[in-house]
Amino acid sequence: MAIVKPFRGLRPIPKLAHEIASLPYDVVSTKEARYIIEKQPLSFLRVTKAEATLPENTDVHSKSVYERARNNLNQYIADGVLQKEKKDCFYIYAQEMQGRLQIGLVACVSVNEYKNNIIKKHELTRPDKELDRFNHITTTKAQTGFVFLTYKDTNDISAYLQDIMKNKVAEYSFITEDKIKHELYLVDDDAKIKYLQKAFLDVSHLYIADGHHRSAAALRVAEKQAVGRAGNNNYQAECFLAAIFPDSMLKVMDYNRLIKDLNGLTKQEFFLALQDYFILNEVGDELRKPQTVHEFMMYLENKWYSLRAKSSSYNAENIISSLDVEILQNNLLGPILGIENPRTDERIDFVGGIRGLKELMHRVDSGEFKVAFALYPTSIEQLLAVADADLIMPPKSTWFEPKLRDGMVIHMIGDE
Repeated sequence: MAIVKPFRGLRPIPKLAHEIASLPYDVVSTKEARYIIEKQPLSFLRVTKAEATLPENTDVHSKSVYERARNNLNQYIADGVLQKEKKDCFYIYAQEMQGRLQIGLVACVSVNEYKNNIIKKHELTRPDKELDRFNHITTTKAQTGFVFLTYKDTNDISAYLQDIMKNKVAEYSFITEDKIKHELYLVDDDAKIKYLQKAFLDVSHLYIADGHHRSAAALRVAEKQAVGRAGNNNYQAECFLAAIFPDSMLKVMDYNRLIKDLNGLTKQEFFLALQDYFILNEVGDELRKPQTVHEFMMYLENKWYSLRAKSSSYNAENIISSLDVEILQNNLLGPILGIENPRTDERIDFVGGIRGLKELMHRVDSGEFKVAFALYPTSIEQLLAVADADLIMPPKSTWFEPKLRDGMVIHMIGDE
């Protein structure tokens, strides 16, 4: 039973929404954020990547960064470019990418449902990243970006949201530099709000697609604010900001790997070791992604190779070990290339499939990396199955596109 709550969103005035909405904080480097803010001074990266508005070499986790984020957010409010809704509302967030449409409900969801596994996870969180989001939320008194949730599609909810869209004009409608269309619709009718709340009660679980650190930090904030409140229930801190999309509309892209070296092996020794686990075929200049599960494309010394995992190299009955990211890790990256912990090893990097195979080639040809591996995408069905089994996906298993924009709607959690 999923509980969704309307809230009084803080959001851009319509004419400036396209200038304010920004890519999520965790897919943009500080250097990239500086460049974007220089071109687009109203970008919400001023809040989510506030270090980009401070002198270079500022510690990104210093108190000054969180205070600057708060001050920048307050300046938006003081300037009137962000305004708070007059009543509790839901919102519909629609995105269109290359003709594919995904439509979700923007709402608040309960930290208790997260704690009690009604909202299911599939990733471990890193303490440093969780603390970063905790400090950002507590200092700004705001949840400035969405936790990206999904659910097993019920046509009733999807059809109802689309019906609302047909009969309303979007509050925002703009196309970003990556050719993705973003639209936001206001749902302020009490009867529609009640219908949607009732409909989600029939949804047994919500699943985190992206935003594990944001949701974990929200729980920590709620628990901290609960201490010493003397029974004064702070409703806003008991929930977190989410954009909730049906699984049928989501697309998971490949999440590819780059490795610095061959772990001391010659090319011939490396190929020999591969053949214990994979069927190796050279494809030369042919530029293609893996065609099926358990096929990998490898780029090494200006040539592409196809690697097909031998059936003996994984347990097809095990939901985790049969994932392609795990097959590659257990049979190649770990035992052959010595990448024992991909979360922390500095010899590995990860590239979302949206950047394409040419990005892998570029980074290998430049000499920055020695070898690249392109993977077949993990499916949304695999992700949900792992979460349903209360298991943890291997790191960097999924890359979702299109990305939700920060700054479309903000959830304030300060006492009123």
